[in-house]
Amino acid sequence: MPVPVPRQRAIPAVEGGQAPTVPTPPVMLPRQPTASGAQSGGGGPLTLLVIEDDPTASLGVPELTDSAGKPIRVRTARNLTEAERLLTDDVHCILLDLALPAPGAAADADELETLRHVLRLAPRHAVLALTASGDAERGAEAVRVGAQDYLFRDELDGRLLGRAVRYAVERRRADVAQRKLAESRLRAQENARLERGLLPTPLLDGSPLRFAARYRPGRSRALLGGDFYDAVRTPDGTVHAMIGDVCGHGPDEAALGVELRIAWRALTFAGLCGDELLSTLQQVLEHERADDEIFATLCTVDISPDGRRAGLCLAGHPSPLISRPTYTRAPGSPRVPGTPTAELLPYEDNGPALGLLPRARWPRRQVELGPVWSLMLYTDGLIEGRVGDGKQRLGQDGMVDMVRRGLAEGLRGEELIDATVNEARDLNGGDLTDDVAVVLLDRGN
Repeated sequence: MPVPVPRQRAIPAVEGGQAPTVPTPPVMLPRQPTASGAQSGGGGPLTLLVIEDDPTASLGVPELTDSAGKPIRVRTARNLTEAERLLTDDVHCILLDLALPAPGAAADADELETLRHVLRLAPRHAVLALTASGDAERGAEAVRVGAQDYLFRDELDGRLLGRAVRYAVERRRADVAQRKLAESRLRAQENARLERGLLPTPLLDGSPLRFAARYRPGRSRALLGGDFYDAVRTPDGTVHAMIGDVCGHGPDEAALGVELRIAWRALTFAGLCGDELLSTLQQVLEHERADDEIFATLCTVDISPDGRRAGLCLAGHPSPLISRPTYTRAPGSPRVPGTPTAELLPYEDNGPALGLLPRARWPRRQVELGPVWSLMLYTDGLIEGRVGDGKQRLGQDGMVDMVRRGLAEGLRGEELIDATVNEARDLNGGDLTDDVAVVLLDRGN
């Protein structure tokens, strides 16, 4: 039975597809030889796979061309088993005879089961349904099931078949692009909700301390990262702050970071501090991590109500940086503020990262802050960037030098954080590969 190709005149549009076509009488042209090895991709020719069930008929598929004038290659299959063998990656469109029975289908099976079978077999391909002349209802149903368009069997010509193939391929590409865009938007919304968990609103009502923070995910991870931080003020007036980093990158690590942050906040309000708090957080990590190799570093500080001293616990995490003003005084004159100093807090009692040792301990070290200070907590993404083209890392000493220069230029608070992160990025020659989180607590005069 000859296979037709349409000459169109418009009829009412069908739900889920373009308006079908009512063609003029068919133009029968010789069958084009089957072509194999067609090139795939945007620059190569299109390939059409024709599936029809009459091996004795002369299939009238003319010489077809795409929009650039390149020939459309044609392959033919007499059944779905043969079609599956011919359905390689370089096939762009399928022309399916709806009269072809589905494999193993019962006599009373759904008449579109063959189409459904092909759509399951070729979910990324464009599909044109071929139906009996005048059977617009069945063609419209095929479009609703998933075909890009339908054609009448006895009313085809080469020009309109070529156009139908090009249209079906482009529409399928548009459908795929639209689906990917919708999936991307959904992921972005989910990531944004997770990011809000990673970047909390600190609970510091009643505290004289000023708070600033920055979070910048690594280049390849858009919104998601394993860094997390938080700050709260408990009823006794103590300000507690923390910053942490789950090893690895991606949604699983980010989710674990959110869990640790929420657990830290709850345990802190419950009165836990120091070793007791970190031991409990390690239990949380051990129960929630997807792999025994996953660990997290953490830095916690608890600042006394008068703001002059703090307890410091480090679990495999870089030590905070503190900056304080200096003063000079000439004989008989009042003190004059000088350029603030910047240095790392002591880190000799640094305990292991959470999740490495089952019975680890994290000593709490008491540090004197003084009357006026700024305390900067950060993750290692800030100090592990490279300096220039070599293998040298910025390191903590390089970071301290950057902060000192910023302080000498009069930068404070958020301006100081931004300048430090931006300079680290510039020294790296581009975006830092690891996530960066920075928290700054400031106590002025």
